[in-house]
Amino acid sequence: MAPTFVVVPQWQGSVSPRAMRLSDGAEAIRGDLPSSATREVPVPVEAGDSQGTGIDRFSTLVTVRERLAATLRGSTDAVLTIGGDNGISLAAVEHAAREHPGHLALVWLDAHPALHTPESSPSGGFAGMVLRAITGEGAEGLTLGADDRIPLERVVIGGARDIDPAEADLIQELRIVSLPIGDLDTPDALVAAVLATGATAFYLHLDLNVLDPSVLGGLADLYPFGLSVEALNAAITALRANFELAGATIAGFSPSSPEAASDDLPSILRIIGALTR
Repeated sequence: MAPTFVVVPQWQGSVSPRAMRLSDGAEAIRGDLPSSATREVPVPVEAGDSQGTGIDRFSTLVTVRERLAATLRGSTDAVLTIGGDNGISLAAVEHAAREHPGHLALVWLDAHPALHTPESSPSGGFAGMVLRAITGEGAEGLTLGADDRIPLERVVIGGARDIDPAEADLIQELRIVSLPIGDLDTPDALVAAVLATGATAFYLHLDLNVLDPSVLGGLADLYPFGLSVEALNAAITALRANFELAGATIAGFSPSSPEAASDDLPSILRIIGALTR
């Protein structure tokens, strides 16, 4: 993958107490990216309002989605999109799906499956709805259409360990592939799951909270028993050896201070290296 980067310091999709630090995390990562290969999507300062959709800060999220889509338009190379919160994956996956129509799998590595709709969400935070929106269900303006959505049979969730009852019921009812952390110790199960979708290319959504907090301290949400950087990079390498990388998202970096960001950046840059070398 040619190293092309788009930085989106959006925080409005998160309901974490550390949500506003997500913009700081995006900027910290940007500082270590090559300026000639990096673009930034401006994010409004205002939080935004729900406009009756059941999604907190909906108006700002729609604005950022439109700006990111415009930035990606015309790009034919795989792009690494840096957040910010999970919501940035909506427009990024949409772009990749248009470049790989009918042949794209979505690998969703995240402590949360993000399978809520506005009706089922206990928080109203879009970060908990993004994957469901990518599959075509949600509020108009923050949902992929029929031509661009990724059907659930081409979605592979990995490492989710904070799953609400409504999400657990959906996973069981629709037999959504959801691999626990233990299945990701080696790449074999993940590669096999993507092979089973019949896809020839994959988009990787990576929320850094899939990692163990002992590995990375600057996380918006801390959930124990996560992946190591070594296991994650082995999975990325194996996926790239078997499928075309159509693009990737890195989200969820929320450092408490510039000094704390510096402690975590070497691990994040190792992950970026696995995606771009």
